[in-house]
Amino acid sequence: MPGLGDGRQVPGRGVAAAGGDGRVRGGPGAVRPQGRPPGGLLRGGEAPGRCRGGDVRETGLAGPGPQVAARVRFAAVGAGHPPVQVQPVVQARHGRVPGHRRVVGVARGHDPTATVPPPEMLHEACEAAASAGLFVVSDESWRDTVHRPHDTLVLSPAEMLPDQAAALVDLSGALLPAGWPAAVVRFPDTPRGTWLRARTLDVLTATGAMVAGPVAGAAAHALDEPDAVAGRACAAAALHGVVAAEAHRRLLAAGALARPPQAGRHLYADLTPLRSGLARQGVGDAMELEDWLAGRLGAPTPGGQRFADELGALRVRLSTGPLLGATPQERLAALTARDPLELPHVRDSLELLGSVLAGLA
Repeated sequence: MPGLGDGRQVPGRGVAAAGGDGRVRGGPGAVRPQGRPPGGLLRGGEAPGRCRGGDVRETGLAGPGPQVAARVRFAAVGAGHPPVQVQPVVQARHGRVPGHRRVVGVARGHDPTATVPPPEMLHEACEAAASAGLFVVSDESWRDTVHRPHDTLVLSPAEMLPDQAAALVDLSGALLPAGWPAAVVRFPDTPRGTWLRARTLDVLTATGAMVAGPVAGAAAHALDEPDAVAGRACAAAALHGVVAAEAHRRLLAAGALARPPQAGRHLYADLTPLRSGLARQGVGDAMELEDWLAGRLGAPTPGGQRFADELGALRVRLSTGPLLGATPQERLAALTARDPLELPHVRDSLELLGSVLAGLA
C-alpha cells in the first residue's frame, strides 16, 4: 500500500537516471516523465538510493582532477555538537582531508532517525562543499514524508547549488508500495552533470539495473502527481506522524531516548538508560537488542550497527508501519480513520510497545 508500509526490509532496488531534459532511463520499461518542473512532491529535481546513516558521505562518482573526500554527520540526525560534525566538510574546503573523490552526499530526510537537518546547518554544509569544489548528491527519498509540512522547512542542496548538485529519490519512500523497486536521479544540465549522468548510466547498464515494466508504469503515473496520489501521500505522511508521535511519547515515558520524529516512518530509540533491564534479558549490544526486541514486538527492529552506529550502543530503529496493522485492510482503516490512535489494532500495538519497554525499568 503506497506510503503505509509494513516495516519489512526491501531487497535491492532497480534504478533509473535522468538528465536535465527530465527523461528517466533505466533499461526496458524505464520511466520517462516529460520535462517535470521543480515543485510538487519532487521539488527541484530528484531521485535513486539512500544515504545510510544520514551522514554526508563520499561516493565513487567523480570526474578527473584533484580529489577530496569528506564525511560528516548532521547534528539534526545524529549525535554530537553541530560545529564538530560540519568540521570534516570545512576541512575539505581547506584541503586537509585525504582522499581522491570530490563528491559528497547529503540525506535530506533521515533514515533511521526520522529527522530533518535545520536549514542553517544545510546551508553551512553546502557553502563548505561549494568552496571545496565538491559535487553534492542530495538524497530526497524521505522529503515528501514530512509529518507536519507547514511546521518543518525542508530545503534541498539542489535549490542552493543548482549547478553543483544531483538529487535522488527512492520512489517507494512516499509514492510507490515498499515492494516496488524504482528510483530516479536528476543531474544538473551542465557539462559536469552530463558526464556524471553518462557515467551513472554506464554503471547501471553494467550491473543490469533496470526498472521492471509494470513498476515503471506505476512510477510514471506517480511522477505526474495526480491529485489521488498526492493526497494519498500527504495523508500517509500525516498518519505516520500521528503514530510516531505517540510511540515517541511512550519511549520517553519508559525512560528511553529518541529525537522527535519529523519525517518518514521510523523512530530511532536509544535504550541505553534501560541497559540494566536489558542486561537481565541477556541483551548487551545492538545486535542482541535487535533480536530480542523483534521477538517481543513481532516486527523487524534493526539495531544501530546497521546504520554505522556503535555496536555497543543500545540503539534500534522502530518502524511505524507495523503499528498501523498487520493486513492491508487494517492499514487502510488507519489511513481513513478520524483518530487512528482509537482503532483497537493500533492501540494494541502501541500498548505492546509500551509494556515491553516498561518491563525493562
